[in-house]
Amino acid sequence: MLSAYLGFARVSGPLWRRAMAGRVKKGKLAADRVDERFARNLPARPQGPLLWFHALSVGESLALLPLIERAGQALPEAHFLLTTTTQTSADALARVGLPPRCRHQFLPVDTRAAVTRFLDHWQPVVAVFSEMDFWPAVIVEADRRGIPLALINSRFYARSVESRGKLRGLYADVLSRFSTCLVQDAESARHFADFGVAPERISVTGALKGAARPLAADPDTLAELRTRIGARPVWLAAATEAAEDAAMLAAHAALRESFPDALLIIAPRNIGVGPEVAAQARARFGAAGLRSAGEPPDGAMAVYVADTLGEMGLWYRLAQVAFIGHSLPVREVPYLGKNPFEAAALGCVILHGPQVEDFAESYAQLDAAGAAIAVADAQALPKAVMAGLDPERRAALTTAARGVIEARGRVLEETWQAIAALVPARSESGARGG
Repeated sequence: MLSAYLGFARVSGPLWRRAMAGRVKKGKLAADRVDERFARNLPARPQGPLLWFHALSVGESLALLPLIERAGQALPEAHFLLTTTTQTSADALARVGLPPRCRHQFLPVDTRAAVTRFLDHWQPVVAVFSEMDFWPAVIVEADRRGIPLALINSRFYARSVESRGKLRGLYADVLSRFSTCLVQDAESARHFADFGVAPERISVTGALKGAARPLAADPDTLAELRTRIGARPVWLAAATEAAEDAAMLAAHAALRESFPDALLIIAPRNIGVGPEVAAQARARFGAAGLRSAGEPPDGAMAVYVADTLGEMGLWYRLAQVAFIGHSLPVREVPYLGKNPFEAAALGCVILHGPQVEDFAESYAQLDAAGAAIAVADAQALPKAVMAGLDPERRAALTTAARGVIEARGRVLEETWQAIAALVPARSESGARGG
C-alpha cells in the first residue's frame, strides 16, 4: 500500500497544482506563497543545525512556540523551521511573533519532487510532527536520509481507529519510522501500539496545548472595548457550533433575569454564521452588535457577535466566564470539544459541556482540580454562568486553573527532553553548517 502511494506521489504534481490554485481562488492561500507548497524559491538556509517542527494549523502551531523557545534556550547555535498547512496559521503566527532564530513556511505538498527539494534545502537534523498531521512521502524520505523523527502531542481515539484502519498497512509502515511517539493519554497509547508502534517508543505525556502562550490582544483595542463595555458582567461563548448558539441566547435570557446588564459575547467557530447569529440575537433582545460589520459594543447591546479571526485574545480578556463550545449535547452526532487552556491562561472561568472527547484528558484534569464547571445540558448553563460570575467562586476556579497550567510545564519539559535525545551530538555543539 505504501509503495502504491509513493508511486502516486511521483506523478501527482499536476493534481496538487490544481488544488493549490483552488485554495488561492477561495482565499485560503496567499498567491505569493504558493511556491512554498512546492519548495521553490526558498529563502537561504541559515548556518548551523536546524530543527524542523510541523503542525497542522492555528492551535497546533501556537502550542509549539513555547517548545521552540525551550529548544532555543538549550541549543543557542541552532535555528528552527516551523511549517504548517493553512493560511490562517501563517496569519496567526505573524500576529503573535516567532521565537528567536525561527521562521515559518508552508509544508511542501506530498510529491517526491517537492519533498526532495524541501529536504535538500533545509537539511534538518531532526523532524518533529505534532498530533497526527504527517504525510507518507515526506516521512519516508526523511527516514531514508537518516533524519530522526518524533511524533508529539498526539491523539488517537476510537473513532479514528475505524477510519484509519482501512489504511492500517500504510499507517503502520509510516508510524514505524518515528523514533518516539509522545501521546496525550493511555487510550492513544493503546491504539498506537495496535498500529504497530513498538511500546518502548510510546510515552504518555499529556497535552502540550496547556503550555502554550496566552493568546495575544492589541492593547489599544482592548482598552477601547473595556471602556465601551464598562463594569458589566460579561460571559463568552467560544467556538460554538450553530446548533449551540440558540442555547447560548436562551441561557443569556435566563441570566439577565438576575443580571439585567449582562453582556454575552458569542465567538462562533464558523465566523460565516455571524450575521445570522446577530439577527437571532436582535430578534430576542432588540440590540446586538456584529464585529465584522464594524459595530462596537455599547451599553444597549445584550449580545455582541465576535465573528472575526485572530481576536480571541480580546474576548477571553474581556469576559469573566467562558463557555467552551463544541461540547453541548444538542445534536445526534456528538461534538468533540475545544481547547480549554486558552481561556484558562487568561483568567476566565471555564464552563464546558459533556462532549469533549478530543480534549478528554485536559478536561478530566481541570474538573478533578476544581478548575472548571461541567454543564450537563443547555438547561444547566444559566446556573453555571451565575456560579462563575460569583467573585468567590470565580477566584477559586481560576486559581485552580492556574495550578493546572503550571503543572503542564512538565509536559513541555518532557517533550523537549525526548526531542533533545534525538538531536545528533554534533548539532548540540553547533558544528553543522548550512
